[in-house]
Amino acid sequence: MSSRRSRGGGGREARRAARTSGKAASIPYIKRNIPFFEIAREETLELIENNAETILEEVGIEFRDDPDAIALLKSAGADIEGERVRFPRGMCRQIIQASAPKQFTQHARNPEKSVIIGGNHTVLVPAYGPPFIRNLDEGRRYATIEDFRNFVKLAYMSNGLHHSGGTVCEPVDLPVNKRHFDMVYSHIKYSDKPFMGSVTAAERAQDTVDMAKIVFGDEFVDQNCVTTSLINANSPMTFDDTMLGAARVYAQNNQATVVSPFILSGAMSPVTVVGTCAQILAEAMAGITFTQLVRAGAPVVFGTFASSISMQSGAPTFGTPEPSLVLNICASLARRLGVPFRSGGGLNASKISDAQAAYEAANTLQTAAMAGVNFMLHTAGWLEGGLVMGYEKFVMDADQAAMIEILLSGIDDSENGQAMSAIREVGPGKHFLGCAHTQANFETAFYRSKIADNNSFEQWESEGSQDATQRANMLYKKMLREYEAPELDPAIDEALIEFMDRRKNEFPDSNV
Repeated sequence: MSSRRSRGGGGREARRAARTSGKAASIPYIKRNIPFFEIAREETLELIENNAETILEEVGIEFRDDPDAIALLKSAGADIEGERVRFPRGMCRQIIQASAPKQFTQHARNPEKSVIIGGNHTVLVPAYGPPFIRNLDEGRRYATIEDFRNFVKLAYMSNGLHHSGGTVCEPVDLPVNKRHFDMVYSHIKYSDKPFMGSVTAAERAQDTVDMAKIVFGDEFVDQNCVTTSLINANSPMTFDDTMLGAARVYAQNNQATVVSPFILSGAMSPVTVVGTCAQILAEAMAGITFTQLVRAGAPVVFGTFASSISMQSGAPTFGTPEPSLVLNICASLARRLGVPFRSGGGLNASKISDAQAAYEAANTLQTAAMAGVNFMLHTAGWLEGGLVMGYEKFVMDADQAAMIEILLSGIDDSENGQAMSAIREVGPGKHFLGCAHTQANFETAFYRSKIADNNSFEQWESEGSQDATQRANMLYKKMLREYEAPELDPAIDEALIEFMDRRKNEFPDSNV
């Protein structure tokens, strides 16, 4: 396959195009035109960085059940004691800054939907990993491959989401050791946006790469990023062989890894913000260093998932102030390290799409947007602490995602944005509804939510007195009815199916 050029696009240009066409903008990713909101002083950031170096040097990180990883780290200068790896002060930062890209393009099979991850760019991604789904009609139940396909289709149709995601829900009706084939195929078949690959075993990561090669070609995959993967640290301060094996496969093939400590503060890190940030930075730097030793220049993202817990029950909590502080600080640390940053999303602990879900999700979404998250995983659909993918919640969150694009795209101070012609035309004591400037801009002047109801009480009542969840229920069903699959070369489709059939027949079904 021929080489593809990365696209440079952004929010302001897309909005100008929308104004001239009268249609809603659909952009491949957000180009940020407002400053980052940073809360930590320089001295605090330096303190956290120094403490992270102390953790790496004195406490160390365990790389479990992977002798090859240990040998690789030892050859690079790390001190080894069994599976405990201690890094000389400054070693990780030096390796990362010498080779890890500050930003990179993840290519989609539709080049117009390729995304840039890093820098002033923001990519909004669906939720990841729930074994259950919820909707108004059925309530809560285990997810199936049909649900997986539905959420891929909804993400494809949502202008506010730029990425197809990864395990948008866990299709428990398929064997554990084979479901990754159907998930990756669904992303390729039912969407033409970028997607994430399997990480539950090294061989499943390799299957992802091999399927990507069928779509993009071997040489293109070797030289370009076409898939990302979520590599979680087993906090505190541990990487297991499953994550290391998947990370190795992706890095060897020049594919992106989101190295992301998974933290519940108070259980998997200290209860304090600064202590948690130091541990996150140490874990992330150790994992990123490993990928760069596997293949220098392999694309990587500094990720974090940091929540707090109820000190009474031990249950995770979301949308509270402390994780927002951690998120913001880690965004600053990632920029200082010189790599893209992942965090955020519509996180909440609510069981249904209620007020709790809304305000907890909004707290995290707004913090992530303002802090400068480049890859916002869990943007849409998240319920019940990540156990549930909600159909109604998905389209409600996608509605919020479209608003984030407008916020981050910044202020229009062009001649049209200044609106002096309108002020001169209307003058004192009149209204702007009928003036030429309003007529020229009314279709795109303000964001129009597909979920919110702003009509009079009487009209709302006459239309059934529906709440937001009921309106979202109607919307997602309408979207699925109207879905049309993006074009896929029949030869590529046939080759993917043949590959999956052959690989599935090579080993028996298993639920482990």
